[in-house]
Amino acid sequence: MTTNPQAAPDQERFTAETERFRRELLAHCYRMVGSAHDAEDLVQETYLRAWRSYARFEGRASIRSWLYRIATNVCLSASKPRPIRVLPSGLAGPNDGPDRPPRTVAPGEVAWLEPLPDAWIAPPSDDPAATAVGRESLRLALIASLQHLPSRQRAILILREVLAFSAAETAEILGTTTAAVKSGLQRARARLDELEPEPEELLEPADRRARALLDGYVAAFEHSDAGLLERVLRTDAALEATPFRDWQAGRAMCLRVLDAYVLGAPGDWRMLPTTANGQPAAAVYHRDGGGELRADGVVVLAPTATGVSRVVKFHDPALVAMFGFPSTLTP
Repeated sequence: MTTNPQAAPDQERFTAETERFRRELLAHCYRMVGSAHDAEDLVQETYLRAWRSYARFEGRASIRSWLYRIATNVCLSASKPRPIRVLPSGLAGPNDGPDRPPRTVAPGEVAWLEPLPDAWIAPPSDDPAATAVGRESLRLALIASLQHLPSRQRAILILREVLAFSAAETAEILGTTTAAVKSGLQRARARLDELEPEPEELLEPADRRARALLDGYVAAFEHSDAGLLERVLRTDAALEATPFRDWQAGRAMCLRVLDAYVLGAPGDWRMLPTTANGQPAAAVYHRDGGGELRADGVVVLAPTATGVSRVVKFHDPALVAMFGFPSTLTP
């Protein structure tokens, strides 16, 4: 077998020049497609394509712009055959019908939005070159709204307003004109204003008030205490959970559903705090018929100065492992 003496140095140089952008590219791909798992695959594809064309990279643009051009086009290609990812609130209005257990959506009927572990995109403290990703641009409500934009408008808005590329740079990344970028950004902003006219002021996860709300929510479930849950939720709180079609608006409706169909008995639930999408979250476990606490999913809270405004529960045991937690807990 023969070896190329230039291969190793090229690989080392490629890694040195590109690897520091991996976390922000992961955040970019997640904003584009709304799935942490898909974003991982798209970043892998981005680096594979980048390596294949690295020898032809002439440095006319920055290495960062070059990588974003590849990543954005990988995401645009991946978006064409796929349905957009949504939350239950993206399907229809809140349930105002009879008191009943929430209805599930048939498997494969809907592509659900996924949460993103903060640990995946937080820059290492020992890496001064890493780019910190703004929490505001990863909020669940914003990610859900972005998925309703046409894919190229979504890309334009993210490149211009989240990543601060100029109109000319964005045009270069997308292979279009500056005029098309300006027009697409205007339409994207107008559509986003329709979807989320007044973005909420959420507390940072490290804020003691946010942590107190998460602790109260966790305690309410672990002790089956609807009264404590009432003190945590805002009057206008909303509750949605995948894969359920029905979602609830207003604290009274949320409590009615949770108390009747979810809370159960003390000890049925266990939750371990974490963060997702720049918001307080928890890995959720539920006790099965044999008494074992098994992974159930991840819950993400929207904490405000006046209480939790929205609870989104992702019923998917695989997400617990994705957040770095075990599949079962010792009672």
